[in-house]
Amino acid sequence: MSIYQHFRQEERGFIDQVLEWKEEVTNQYSPKLTDFLDPREQQIALSIIGTEGDVNIAFQGGIESSERKRALIYPDYYVPELEDFQLAFYEIEYAKKFVTIEHPQVLGSLMSLGLRRSKFGDILVQDDQVQLVIANETASYIESNLQSIGKGKVHLKSILSEQLVEIREEVIEQTCTVSSMRLDVILANIHNISRQKVQVLIEHGLAKVNWKTIEQPSFECREGDMLSLRGYGRGKIISIDGKTKKDKWRIVVGKQK
Repeated sequence: MSIYQHFRQEERGFIDQVLEWKEEVTNQYSPKLTDFLDPREQQIALSIIGTEGDVNIAFQGGIESSERKRALIYPDYYVPELEDFQLAFYEIEYAKKFVTIEHPQVLGSLMSLGLRRSKFGDILVQDDQVQLVIANETASYIESNLQSIGKGKVHLKSILSEQLVEIREEVIEQTCTVSSMRLDVILANIHNISRQKVQVLIEHGLAKVNWKTIEQPSFECREGDMLSLRGYGRGKIISIDGKTKKDKWRIVVGKQK
């Protein structure tokens, strides 16, 4: 049985990467640290490597609720410590009376420094508090070069992992019936907007499935998929509960407030 049959075609490249990491740890008998992985990548890596063989895997992103985490793949003799994950934590200081900083601005500013998304973890924004989780190897570069976000000047202050804010997103579950599992159909139902409008947004690169941009409205969604539409938020297909008498899919979705 092929390992690929459990995953989507477009995930094969990442699967091959995970298999290479596993082989490297097996051959060298020493731990391997990855960049930050999104939750879908974590799920794939965990399912391939597991936690009870000769090679194991652990994840760390700073706090329990972290979305993006680095993976440590290690031989069974090894006991991972927080230091092994090579994480740096920062609070962004700025003139809060005069400037408002939001998540997309922080993300845009970091990307404009030439960083790959996999080199930093979660961006935590709660009221006027903004925090970053960064890979150690890029910390000094970001400290030196991230001097403004939007119109405001910023300064990075190093903090401890214990000082990170836990952000719990509220999820509203709803059951709906859909004519198909196409991406445009599901997003139109989750966000209560027209399918035509959704199709335009998808084709303009504003939709993601499992943290990857998808530009085909006909993309087939599956149970467990996390869907996002820029400007509208995120939703997850919690379960697919079969078909109705009228041959429609009955699904349960969770929409983040």
